[in-house]
Amino acid sequence: MKHLKLKPLWLSIGYAMVVFVIYSSLISDPVVIDIDFDMQDKVMHVVGYFGLMGWFIQIYQQQKTRYILAAVFITMGISLEFLQDFGGVRYFEVSDMFANTAGVLLAWLLAKTSFAKLLFWFEARLIR
Repeated sequence: MKHLKLKPLWLSIGYAMVVFVIYSSLISDPVVIDIDFDMQDKVMHVVGYFGLMGWFIQIYQQQKTRYILAAVFITMGISLEFLQDFGGVRYFEVSDMFANTAGVLLAWLLAKTSFAKLLFWFEARLIR
């Protein structure tokens, strides 16, 4: 099994992404790209959790670890919705939980494709 040469860097970026998702889920005025269409919020949830799962799929190639990551990110998405409800400044939405989970599962589906090797590909071109 190949190993990433810049794994500490990739992990740091991944953890920063997790912190950003948690932070932006709990603040009263999150950063939103203002595009005028009905499902923008749900698309942002799918993209955010796809990004998290997709990033860590690049780093961890073992199937068992990927199961754990999927469970962690799905649990995180559900937990953050409950925390939003407790905070009183954001709204609890079951549909956001489904959108978060959809993002994780979409990335999961791509784990068996060349998508899961993008960081290896990038490193091969970056480090020669």
